[in-house]
Amino acid sequence: MDDTNRLILTDDSGQEHEMEIVLTFDNEDETRHFVLFTDPEDEEGNVYAYSYDEDGNMDEVTDPQELEMCEEVLGAFQKEDDGEKAQA
Repeated sequence: MDDTNRLILTDDSGQEHEMEIVLTFDNEDETRHFVLFTDPEDEEGNVYAYSYDEDGNMDEVTDPQELEMCEEVLGAFQKEDDGEKAQA
């Protein structure tokens, strides 16, 4: 995995976990930054949504409207990615 496509999360017990970044994006007015990522060890392939600031502080996205926005962006990204694969 490329270093630019991964992030390291430290859990409450101090253990580090390497995650794979699916995509990053800003909201429409560019006031909030988001990262969507997966845990390569998660067999279900869950995608996690977090917001982050310039200092690298991250918070899980829990607001229903922001979660919906993240799902829409992910869906559009996956649709675009599938279209590119079909053209190749």
